[in-house]
Amino acid sequence: MNPQSLVAGIDEQACLDFLSMMVRHKSHSETEGERVLARRMTQEMKAIGLDADLQPFNDGARFNAIGRLKGTGGGKSLLFNGHLDTNPVTEGWTVDPYAGLVDDKFIYGIGVSNMKAGDAAYFCAVKTLIDAGVKLKGDVVLTYVVGELQGGVGTLAAIRSGVTADYFVNSEPSDLVAVTMHAAALSYVVELTGDTRHLSKREESVDAIAAACDIIPRINAMTFSGARSEVHRSINRGHVGVVHGALGRGLEEWRPPQVADFVRLKGSCRYAPGQTQEGVLADLDAELRQLEARFPGLKAKLVPEMIEGRPLMPPFEVSPNSRIVKSINAAYKAVRGEAQPTGAITPTRFYGTDAGHLYHELGMEGIVCGPGGRYNTMPDERVDIIDYLDMIRVYMLTILDICEVA
Repeated sequence: MNPQSLVAGIDEQACLDFLSMMVRHKSHSETEGERVLARRMTQEMKAIGLDADLQPFNDGARFNAIGRLKGTGGGKSLLFNGHLDTNPVTEGWTVDPYAGLVDDKFIYGIGVSNMKAGDAAYFCAVKTLIDAGVKLKGDVVLTYVVGELQGGVGTLAAIRSGVTADYFVNSEPSDLVAVTMHAAALSYVVELTGDTRHLSKREESVDAIAAACDIIPRINAMTFSGARSEVHRSINRGHVGVVHGALGRGLEEWRPPQVADFVRLKGSCRYAPGQTQEGVLADLDAELRQLEARFPGLKAKLVPEMIEGRPLMPPFEVSPNSRIVKSINAAYKAVRGEAQPTGAITPTRFYGTDAGHLYHELGMEGIVCGPGGRYNTMPDERVDIIDYLDMIRVYMLTILDICEVA
């Protein structure tokens, strides 16, 4: 068996047709469509010889599709992880978001980048190996989950059902970069309470909007305590994304001559492995206490924002010297003839992915590496055809290296 001839021999048209099929399924998050696609992926895995089943969770309301290509024994196992649920279609599309259109450069569609191209790539990698008669020592596990957009509830359900492996590849869109670290996410609410006066007596007031204008750039510039290294600190980021200010907690807007006495800010922070939610909140709180000192009479309150049923995405990290990192680096070099960009790379380092759950819950070593990214979650979402096909090739070589040929 020659790995290079296997890689060169993939059926490109069949791989593109398979991805187009996935795009044509309207698998918006928490809809019947995601259940339909999960069933279809289960059928497709069974059709190529995998042991595959639908895995219900959330009282049977949602389904993952889990498949396993059983090895002969003696090799390491490799798990691929990707989500089937997609964001809704926005304004501004110039092509049918559900047609799976392919032109001479791109394949288009809602969710094609985030992340059906990654999903299809590892299916096609395994199918190509099976069609070529390759027998592996180690198992290959394919997980098609839902609920990544709700904090990774599908991957958590898969983990708690016993799904595991020696190594994993999370196929979130990274433009084929090997991502070895990404941040955890924390959402929060800040309430600023001032003291209103008519504008004629503004000097006597405590202006909540003025205080908000002071604190927002400070939060946006924050890094947090406890970073293990400068690389870890580089994935720290504070952000304010929502600002409401007016009169009273009801935010009455009909008296603009009065100084605003209430502002509500909503934002999100990113922090690294080794740092904690408690530490980030303490750093934010310290900034708010300093704000109160700059605006005497102001009261600032900080509350972490939790959405019921939506877990927080933990951070992810793997050593650049891990076998899975070295394996995918070597596969990329063999396919593209150049070194693979590897590390905590912008913008992917600020993302949240299900890799965090696999790392945090199981202690698994893995990598985040998938096709798509540069045209992610935007009108006419699309993936470069060459990136999709090369990702299949990289995954094939990674499987051959990790699982070993029997």
